Formats: sequence, C-alpha cells, structure tokens
Amino acid sequence: MLRISKLTDYGTVLLAHLAADRETVCSAADVATATGIALPTVSKLLKSLGRADLVTSTRGANGGYQLARDPSNISAADIIDALDGPVSITECSASDSQCEHEGVCSVGGAWQRVNVAIRRALEDVSLSDLLRGNTTTPKFRFAGLPVTVEHKRK
Repeated sequence: MLRISKLTDYGTVLLAHLAADRETVCSAADVATATGIALPTVSKLLKSLGRADLVTSTRGANGGYQLARDPSNISAADIIDALDGPVSITECSASDSQCEHEGVCSVGGAWQRVNVAIRRALEDVSLSDLLRGNTTTPKFRFAGLPVTVEHKRK
C-alpha cells in the first residue's frame, strides 16, 4: 500500500497551522499545543521542514517558526521530500537505485512511469489545496471499491 508516513502527516498538520496566520511567529510549544502533537515530535519536524526551506526560524525571546513561502507555492511533493525523502515506489524508481535485477527486469520501466505520474500529481497539489477540506471530490472505483480523491480546482 502506498501511504505517507505518520511524521509526514503530522508535518502537514504543522504547516497547515502555520499557514493559518502567516504573519505570526509561532514557537514549537505553541504549535504543539495548537495541534495536539507532542513537543519533541513538533521540534523534530520543524527542524526538518526548516532544512528543506519550507519554514523559517527566528531565534530569541520572540522567536519561532513561520512558513518560508506562500502555501500555494508549497507542494505535497515538497512536504514528502522534506520528511520522507523523494517518492520511489520501487527500488528502481529511486535516484540512487541499487536493484541487482535492474538490467534484466522487464517491468521496471513501467513502474518508473507510474512513479513519475505520482510525482507529478503530488507536485500539482499545494498546501493551499490540502487546506481546502470542504471541497467536493470526484469518485472512482479502485479494485472494485469506491474511492474519492481531491480534485484540484483552478
């Protein structure tokens, strides 16, 4: 199953909180209180998000964290890359592939195309889009089960 990690899920919650009031500098403790995520986890995530230039930090008595750029300019791919590393659904999809069967594999190219399609889809969804939880979603069937996905509105 393809699924983002719990830390990436939490990281998105932190970014959403910071996006709610872009002008306010929030301490890690404030973010932890507001989101209900434990302070050590919040601190770890904010450091990783800072290294990825998704948040900026200010030191001092009035210091804290803010989004580094507008939520519409932060993609779901940016968030996943910062916290989980680049999406690669198979070993050969990774940029540092170490698959010993790659030379004789007949399906690797197809999985790499799938990986590129997923990457493009993640790049098309911004933090602003993720914040719009009330939008209607298109429906389709996957493995016989009904599934809904968020539709990007322009």
